[in-house]
Amino acid sequence: MELADLRLVTMLARSESLSAAARVLNVTPSALSMRLKKLEKTLGVTLATRDARHMSLTADGARLAREAQGLLSAIEALPDTFREQTAQLAGHIRIAAPFGFGRVHIAPLLARFARANPGIRLQLDLLETPWPHSHAADIVIQIGTVRDSSWSARPLLANERWLCASPGYIAAHGYPREPREILEHDCICIRENDEDVTLWRVRRRKSDAGRKPSSPTTLRVTPAFTTNDGSVARRWAEEGLGLVLRSQWDVADAVAEGKLVRLLSDWDFGSAPVIALVPTRKGRSLRIQALLSYLAANLGAEAAGEKAKAR
Repeated sequence: MELADLRLVTMLARSESLSAAARVLNVTPSALSMRLKKLEKTLGVTLATRDARHMSLTADGARLAREAQGLLSAIEALPDTFREQTAQLAGHIRIAAPFGFGRVHIAPLLARFARANPGIRLQLDLLETPWPHSHAADIVIQIGTVRDSSWSARPLLANERWLCASPGYIAAHGYPREPREILEHDCICIRENDEDVTLWRVRRRKSDAGRKPSSPTTLRVTPAFTTNDGSVARRWAEEGLGLVLRSQWDVADAVAEGKLVRLLSDWDFGSAPVIALVPTRKGRSLRIQALLSYLAANLGAEAAGEKAKAR
């Protein structure tokens, strides 16, 4: 068996079809199918069942994939044991991230990291939902928590949800003083996945007497505008169309520049922390750990600067 065979079977374990695996491996589906048939003939077993659209590993295929993952991890980690002595980083890292956050925050940081570490080769895949559709990645940037024992999570950035509106909208429609008044306003909702986007939960952060935060209040808003694109929702809010509930990372600059005003800042509308997910088997790689530390340090510094400007 060759390294290409190991990579092939591990990619098949993460893909829904031969075509999907072929795209990641940068080969044609027909070439991948021929390679798989050759490997099955060599081993004398059937590794996968497939049709035009779907593919799944057999018990033998799943066993081979597990063994192959361990071997590839050991091979990938071997150079790092030597580079630790010289602090040089090298190798390939594939990162998957959401479109908006990845474009605005992750891509610039990766460029700086690559310039500082010329031996590193980076691949950034921007996806609408990077989790769970990018198990082929070394690092998946996720907004919101995930529970999967085969992946380890590292917090990168706290990320509150801020209620915002433009100065023009506030001048025309007034400033909500408490959550129930939100129901009297035009609201802009972002429809993502199958979430109930018209159900907003809010609680007071801390009472005047210093007691614990209040119990959550649930608001069922009637959207005046709905979109599946967060950037569009933010722009609509900047143009005075209504209130928007949006991640801090997306609106902090607009608040700092005066395009938006943060409303009801004494109330907590929930959070969706930015985390990095790494396959447990790759978690000790020196280059992966270096990139995770770089992202955490720089995203934290960016967030602190944005929050200071927004005050």
